[in-house]
Amino acid sequence: MDTVASNPPAQDVKSPQTSVSRRKFSNSVPSPPGAGLMASLAVHTLPLKSPNGSVYSDSILEQAKRQRQVSSSSPDQELPMDRNNGNGMEMNPRKRGINDTTEYPRRRATIACEICRGRKSRCDGAKPKCRLCSELNAECVYREPGVKLDAGDKLILERLNRIEGLLQSNMLSHVKSTSLTAGSSATSVGTNMSREDRNGDSIDDVIESIPITGLGTWGISQTSISTMPKVHTTPALHLLQWPMIRDLVSRPYDPQHLLQLELSREPLQLGTSLSLDLSNTGAYVQAFFNRVNVWYACVNPNNWSSLYQTALSHGFREGPESCIVLLVLALGSASLGGSISQIPKGKEPPGMPYFSAAWALLPGLMTRNNMLSAQCMILTSAYLFYIVRPLEAWTVLSNASMKLQLLLSGHGRIPAHNKELSERVFWNAVLFESDLLAELDLPHSGIVQFEEMVGLPCGFEDEDDDPPGRDELWYFLAEIALRRLLNRVSHTIYSKDATTSIAALDTLSTELDFQLAQWYESLPEPLQFPYNQVPIANPFQSVLRLRYFACRTIIFRPYILAVLENEQAIIDPAVRDNCHKCLEASVRQLEHVTAHHAGHLPYLWQGALSIVSQTLLVMGATMSHSLSALLPPPAQMDAIINEVVIEIEGYSHLAPSLRLSAEIIREAERRRQIFLRSIGVRA
Repeated sequence: MDTVASNPPAQDVKSPQTSVSRRKFSNSVPSPPGAGLMASLAVHTLPLKSPNGSVYSDSILEQAKRQRQVSSSSPDQELPMDRNNGNGMEMNPRKRGINDTTEYPRRRATIACEICRGRKSRCDGAKPKCRLCSELNAECVYREPGVKLDAGDKLILERLNRIEGLLQSNMLSHVKSTSLTAGSSATSVGTNMSREDRNGDSIDDVIESIPITGLGTWGISQTSISTMPKVHTTPALHLLQWPMIRDLVSRPYDPQHLLQLELSREPLQLGTSLSLDLSNTGAYVQAFFNRVNVWYACVNPNNWSSLYQTALSHGFREGPESCIVLLVLALGSASLGGSISQIPKGKEPPGMPYFSAAWALLPGLMTRNNMLSAQCMILTSAYLFYIVRPLEAWTVLSNASMKLQLLLSGHGRIPAHNKELSERVFWNAVLFESDLLAELDLPHSGIVQFEEMVGLPCGFEDEDDDPPGRDELWYFLAEIALRRLLNRVSHTIYSKDATTSIAALDTLSTELDFQLAQWYESLPEPLQFPYNQVPIANPFQSVLRLRYFACRTIIFRPYILAVLENEQAIIDPAVRDNCHKCLEASVRQLEHVTAHHAGHLPYLWQGALSIVSQTLLVMGATMSHSLSALLPPPAQMDAIINEVVIEIEGYSHLAPSLRLSAEIIREAERRRQIFLRSIGVRA
């Protein structure tokens, strides 16, 4: 299996946003201007225009240059330079990108206040208030001295942070228009307060009360639109309530069925052997840092030797160090065994002896409130996801969340040397919880309330002269950005207060799709995946590609519902075009379904439910005269669906929720064929 650090096979990097025919899916999509800009450090100036009219003429690298220029205005905060690339750009040799030929900007201090940082404006650094804050009559807050930002590793998220303000503006415009509708008592998007609860506040007062600092502050309830809403209709099984699709099953289902099945599941049975085979530890450690840590980025390769020696001195019997080492060995061993779906039923999964030994240490660590104990919980959850135990993973994550909230809620509770680790543990907890909440109706832990005060990872400090692997952050940062965008989609389109009118959806879906395109453009070239359906050898590209198509599908999914409810809706060209975008993204996710094996270690359960969702969607579309015309030929669709049914059946022994999913799509396909024969589409 290739890693992010290796050079992917030579292939054309295609843009995911190039228009295609409505009648067929093109296999050849031209590359966009500026594709691969981050690997080559070539700066393009092609303006990028948001659907709402804002033009971005700067590349993300130009943003980084400006950030360095602002930083250089404060000589007392300037960091020493380790190297120069010959063009005046200081580079950090430790913070490299995906391959050895790519260099990224060095970590530099900055004096920009939070308002200027959020608005991407040049800050003059004046105190107590900078010029912009004085003009806005806003509170001027500077970061604490000593907090360092890494321009290179944050480039992926810089553009999303900026354009989130655009979405905020669109949302507020929609709130204003809908709140002024005569006689309406509906709640506004993003709030659970009705007009009566606001005690007569005008919409202008409401808008003025919203902070302008950007991330996580939109909405009267102060609930971030980048977190999963508590009530939403995103889950896969919610599609079984749609017209046409509900006729594909013999009895009603809802997402609660999946949760109940996991609640009733037999408890995890683990061995109690006191002996461990340590003969292959070197191979497992190497596999972990090459194949696993890229997904989670939560184990420091630069202090691995000291961590391992501490665990060895304890005989792997006590302490968080022992637990971390055992979990690294478990996950490293698992990564060498291929997809767990291919392991015969009844055979012990790879790495289970190490995991069992780590599991025995967890009770003592659950009562310790330090960052190493929280790190143990994250790694434990990672292995539980690998063996498809989502509810057990959520239980362990809840413990990690409580530790993090306790540590983050008080100044000085996290030692300076653990700050980088705390950021990585935090974001892993947010990502895991968001994936679970997308499909299961589980209590929210509250961890998201700290989103704005926790920074993004910048890079572990060098400690070990010969680390077992490199500290790769690009995939992890890309996943953080994409997960936040997925949550944004759920909040703005699928939450209980979201509007379902086509007119309102047009603005939202266009803006969200634009943000998805910007996310793709911000990826470093080695992570930019080809848009066509050619299988990808690089597993990290493959997973990002599938996650991209899943996100694009749910952005445009409401248009499919509109047509299934009323076939005449397809007459609207915009509706037809958006239906085509949705169905194309669904088919892209389903074709070559075995490509999902690349992400089975971290994402098998989540990915399987996403596959089920897209399969139900295209099944319903094949039964609609107007929607079926937007799909590939019937024979091709039958082949794709049949492969999916076989693939999901191969997962059914792994979890009761997946067994139910396999039963549902198997029955749905049988009933779909009967329906198509009844209307003369099939012989």
